[in-house]
Amino acid sequence: MAEITARKRIWGWYFFDWASQPFNTLLLTFIFGPYFAQTATAALIAEGMAPGAARAQAQAYWGYGLTAAGMLIAVLAPILGAVADSSGRRMPWIWFFSALYVVGAGALWWTSPQDFSVLWALFFFGIGLIGMEFATIFTNSYLPELAPDRDERGRISGSGWAFGYAGGVLALILMVALFQAGPSGLTMVGFPPLFGLDPTTGADTRIVGPFTALWYAIFIIPFFLHFRDRPSSASAHYRIGKGFADLARTLRRLPRHPSLLAYLGSSMFYRDGLNGMYTFGGIYALGVLNWTIIDIGIFGILAAVSGALFCWISGRIDRRVGPMPIIVACCILLILTAVLIISLNPTSVLGITLAEGSSLPDLLFYLSGASIGAAGGALQASSRNMLTRQGDPDRMTEAFGLYALSGKATSFLAPALIAIASDVSGSQRIGVTPVIGLFLFGLILLAWVKPEGDFT
Repeated sequence: MAEITARKRIWGWYFFDWASQPFNTLLLTFIFGPYFAQTATAALIAEGMAPGAARAQAQAYWGYGLTAAGMLIAVLAPILGAVADSSGRRMPWIWFFSALYVVGAGALWWTSPQDFSVLWALFFFGIGLIGMEFATIFTNSYLPELAPDRDERGRISGSGWAFGYAGGVLALILMVALFQAGPSGLTMVGFPPLFGLDPTTGADTRIVGPFTALWYAIFIIPFFLHFRDRPSSASAHYRIGKGFADLARTLRRLPRHPSLLAYLGSSMFYRDGLNGMYTFGGIYALGVLNWTIIDIGIFGILAAVSGALFCWISGRIDRRVGPMPIIVACCILLILTAVLIISLNPTSVLGITLAEGSSLPDLLFYLSGASIGAAGGALQASSRNMLTRQGDPDRMTEAFGLYALSGKATSFLAPALIAIASDVSGSQRIGVTPVIGLFLFGLILLAWVKPEGDFT
């Protein structure tokens, strides 16, 4: 077999981001999430609930579903990471969780409005989300192998994230151009949905599940072709007991590494605040600004293009100054963006009443989307690089498992807080306010993080 060069390994790693990003772009944020909220809202109204309360309840259902999936990921991530490090084998796990991704995403086709089930829709979505998250954990852990020079990891991480955003942009453009019908029954380019998909059955939107699954199945091929587990002195067999023992030892030693501990805590909060903005942004626009899914798709394209551009730029900056300044700047920008978003409604901005029919709220929400894409993409890319500086170089998969645990420890808290706030207040706008506090907590904890970590 021909030797797999370092360049091929890096590009294979990039292709995982390209293949997997549409789950976030199409399913979590801009197409299926709003479709779920729209369909669940219609079902609740049909049962006699008032429209405003129904929209808040649908947002709450989405939050509770993400909470359940996040709890499972949080529990299993560090355990599976420790087991993989103990065996030295990560690729079989990526194969397995890739299969879950494809099955869960593809099954979203069976969520038509006529026989819509909140439970089954969330179950299918959760299966795909679990597959995507765990596959990402294992692929992220390869980053130190791709760049032994720590200063190069920021560039590689940023370029990979930018490449993934580019994939998300292309997938979203294809979705709204070929499949998603607007109020006129035509797609964004003025044609009926491809394959004769019937908008009255939601088929033009439900196709996003099989489309995302097929996209992943095709574009993950370069990763599997150009990536192999490297020989390791660890046992080739999975030893659950040893994995648990290694994880327990790592957890006991965490207080000896206060920088890593503080970083896990900080990223736990600010990444969850970002996930809250991603997850509920489209649903918010649908319910508060009365946007259509086509409008949300255009918003998503703008956010993803902005994210791709600024991931690439921030990767170069990261190489020069390190990830810490980028993380701080992005958190501050996202706090300001969240305040602006919460202040928006069709008749006012920041408490200032507007003339009837003003387009300013829509324009500012588009601007907010560009800001979220830019700051969110750069934040995630630099955070991935920062973890390689904070974690134990010999236990990197486990470190990324702990990173996932720290992220998911509040990833189910943020949707839960948003769900509860939406339930109690009956307002979507008040419901998303917890994201501001999450960013603030994350910024405070960064004060205890050493830019180069404390492993020697």
